[in-house]
Amino acid sequence: MSALQASEQRSDQDLVLRVEHLTVGFPLGRGIVQAVSDVSFDLARGETLGLVGESGCGKTSVGRALMQLPPPTSGRVFLSDTELTGLEGEALRRTRTRLQMIFQDPISSLNPRRTVGDIVAEGLRIWDRGSVDAKVHEVMEAVGLDPSVHRDRHPHQFSGGQCQRICIARSLALEPEVLICDEPVSALDVSVQAQILNLLEDMKQRYHLSLLFVAHDLAVVKNISDRLAVMYLGMLCEIGDADSIYRQPAHPYTRALLDAVPDPDPDARPDHDRPSLQGELPSPVDPPSGCRFRTRCPRAQDRCAREVPAMEMIATDHAVACHYPLTDD
Repeated sequence: MSALQASEQRSDQDLVLRVEHLTVGFPLGRGIVQAVSDVSFDLARGETLGLVGESGCGKTSVGRALMQLPPPTSGRVFLSDTELTGLEGEALRRTRTRLQMIFQDPISSLNPRRTVGDIVAEGLRIWDRGSVDAKVHEVMEAVGLDPSVHRDRHPHQFSGGQCQRICIARSLALEPEVLICDEPVSALDVSVQAQILNLLEDMKQRYHLSLLFVAHDLAVVKNISDRLAVMYLGMLCEIGDADSIYRQPAHPYTRALLDAVPDPDPDARPDHDRPSLQGELPSPVDPPSGCRFRTRCPRAQDRCAREVPAMEMIATDHAVACHYPLTDD
């Protein structure tokens, strides 16, 4: 049973987002770079799905494709019962208010010429959503900003952490169903990261949100995610319950990512007998045949070069795309 078939067994009433065979390509000279290749997953109401992988693996491209910014090359994206990839013009603009995105660099994602109040209120004014002032006051207070002090200031007067709070307030103003967080804490100091993560968790409960949390830091993702999806070179290699994957990863790449997380124990010693990754990350312009991870995988065999591994269920809510998963040991 594939991961997509397994997702179809989850109750449709529980699913707020469903992604089927998503592919995103960008033109490069005479060819096309496949930033995302045949990615499928779902997101339940009230759930947080962590999407992790190395820089350049296609995580951000997935998040932007869900928002149709730009639309995917192929595949389908469903928001509840509405297919976003089948909408255009006004219908797409209205439906897209149910999705909001928090970007990686909070400072550059805010208009420097506008006040904080105008930034947060912009969506409300476009869609004429009732009392603008009252809603702006509510969401600013919710994210820890004092409207009476901060509303008339400009973004350059705030720190990076405060700017990210403004971005979160802007995204909450339209009361979305799904919040896509694209590396929301990677540009912030470590001391501020925990505050933003706690804030997102509080907002998730308060506004009944579902989160797609994109990150490359597994230590950060572990604290906020219910389920985990691991990407490598544009493809999903493992997806499932976060605790299960952290406890017993099935894909060699996931194992390598977890091994790279620093151990805070000063007495801990590295395990030199454990196989390590070899070589460099291949170019997405010309990815390896078969399994894309095979050029760096210590378990690779001839079959890995011939066949693309299919995503197969190995346990309840745990699927892996590998010919020789670690569960075989």
